Amino acid sequence: MQGLIVASRRLRLAQGLLVLMAASTVGLAAAQVNRGADARPARGGDRTVTEWLTRMHDASRQRNYIGTFVVSSGNGAMSSARIWHACDGQRQVERVENLSGAPRSTFRRDDEVLTFLPETRTVRSERRESLGLFPELVRPEETAIPEFYSASRIGGDRVAGFEADVVQLLPKDAMRFGYRIWSEKKSGLVVKIQTVDGEGRVLEQAAFSELQLDAPVRMERLSQMMAVPDGWRIEKPDAVKTTAAAEGWALKTPVPGFKSMNCYKRPAEGALQWIFSDGLASVSLFVESYDPRHHVQEGVFASGATNTLTRRVQDWWVTAVGEVPAQTLRAFSVGLERRK
Repeated sequence: MQGLIVASRRLRLAQGLLVLMAASTVGLAAAQVNRGADARPARGGDRTVTEWLTRMHDASRQRNYIGTFVVSSGNGAMSSARIWHACDGQRQVERVENLSGAPRSTFRRDDEVLTFLPETRTVRSERRESLGLFPELVRPEETAIPEFYSASRIGGDRVAGFEADVVQLLPKDAMRFGYRIWSEKKSGLVVKIQTVDGEGRVLEQAAFSELQLDAPVRMERLSQMMAVPDGWRIEKPDAVKTTAAAEGWALKTPVPGFKSMNCYKRPAEGALQWIFSDGLASVSLFVESYDPRHHVQEGVFASGATNTLTRRVQDWWVTAVGEVPAQTLRAFSVGLERRK
C-alpha cells in the first residue's frame, strides 16, 4: 500500500500546494492575532509577519496565473506540471496538466476534483474538503500552529524572474519538519516552498520555473473543460465518512499538536483511514486486517518529505504516512489501540 500512498501524495502536492500553502498560512496569521503573538515589524520596517502572510492568502484568491510547477525531492525524484488558475475572490477553478509520468489532467473547482486519465479513458470524480499538505486551514481559529512553530522573515530572493520575500517556519520540537516559503513581492503569491529537516536539509521543494501573473484565464472556459467526453468511464471513490471510535479505534496517547480531522472507511481496500493535522503537517493512519501473504515487511520508508511506517498490531496491519519525521509516525502507531 505504501507505494500507492506516496504516489498519491506526490501528485496531490503538485496539484494544489501553492494555493493551499497560502491559504493555510493565513491560518497561522489568524492564530497569531487570536493568541496575542508577537506582531512586530520584520527587519527594515517591512510588513509584520501577520500582514504579509495574510497577503499571501489574498493573492491566492484574487490573482489569475499560468505557470510551470516543478516538484523535486532530496532523493533526486522530480515531476512537473502546467497549471492554469482562475479565481474571482470567492470561487477558484484550476487545471493541472502533468508534464512527466503518465498523461493526466486534473481539474479543481472549489472542493470538486476531476482527474482525467486518457490512457484508460477514465475520469475519477471526488470531493475533497481540502487539498495540498495542510488540511486544517478550514479552521484557523482552532489551530495550535503558534504553539509548535515560530515564523520569521529571513530575506529576499528571485523565483521564476520575480522578486520574492522569504519566510521561515521552524518547529519548536522534533515531531515535525520546518518550511521555507517564497512570496512574490508585488502580489504576495507563493512561488516556492521547501520542506526542511531538523538540520536544515531540504527534503522536498516545489516551485514555479515559469510564471505569468494576471494571465487571461477564464473560469468559464476551465469549467467547460471539465465536461466528461462521451465513452469515458466515471469512477467515484467508495470512501465512507465515519469516526475512529465507531470503528473501535482510539489513540491512548495523543501526539502533541495533532488533532483528528477526518476518518473514512474504504470498503474496496478493506481499510480505515484516520487523518490528523497540526495545521501544517498531516498524518494518515491506514488500518486493515493482517494478511501474511501481503503484509511482510515492517519498517520505515522515506520518499522526499514523506515518511511511511508499516507495523503489525495484533491481527491488524497499520500503515502510517505523513510529511513528518519517522519518530512522529512511531508515536502514532504505538499509541493506536483497539477498543472493541
